[in-house]
Amino acid sequence: MNWHTRYLQQANWTRGLRAYLFEKAGLTRAEHVLEVGCGTGAILMDIATRASLHGIDLDPAALAECRIHAPAIDLVNGNALSLPYQDASFDITYCHFLLLWVKDPLQALREMKRVTKPNGNILAFAEPDYTNRIDEPKELSALGKWQMDALKRQGAEPAFGARLAESFYEAGIKLVETGPIQSQGLMRNADEREQEWAVIESDLAGWISAQEIQKMKVLDLQSWAKNIRVLQVPTYFAWGIIS
Repeated sequence: MNWHTRYLQQANWTRGLRAYLFEKAGLTRAEHVLEVGCGTGAILMDIATRASLHGIDLDPAALAECRIHAPAIDLVNGNALSLPYQDASFDITYCHFLLLWVKDPLQALREMKRVTKPNGNILAFAEPDYTNRIDEPKELSALGKWQMDALKRQGAEPAFGARLAESFYEAGIKLVETGPIQSQGLMRNADEREQEWAVIESDLAGWISAQEIQKMKVLDLQSWAKNIRVLQVPTYFAWGIIS
């Protein structure tokens, strides 16, 4: 499983949203910007700004790859629950498909708030809610349950997206804008679908038989070919300001 390829895929889903929110948050005027949970650098490598860019991630291997893809970034190995930065250090602090993976997402948001300057911006670009996933044809509904169970086994909270706005409020972040991201076309081409199946097969290995996985894969790909496939995972963003 090539995780950088996966992160690039996810980054592509939010490209338009990121451009919009970074503009609203004043990226062109920012001096210091932090990505919490930067992974292999799929987002950082795509940011055009004069600001000093910083990234933090818990995974040393991901950071090592990030240094290859985004060599000019100031990178730190650390935990989102206790950010190793001084108070009010950044003009913009953001995350991308992160909070569902954090043991205490509210604490992570409080830390993001702490390190952000007064009148600075906090952006959560994408947090999914797998509990409201829609699969058609109905025969594929089991696939959604398998993936949700796999996320739980890996320590994620599959329903967090539905609580994103509320979590901003509880963290004391003034919410400016929130809502679902527009990503309904994210599986329109064969490359996207193959990448998604690489993730599915990695997640389900050892839990679901290879025969059952292959059966679902064939049905999924046939449904796309017949243009009858529906796959919707409600995914939310939030933009807040530190007052």
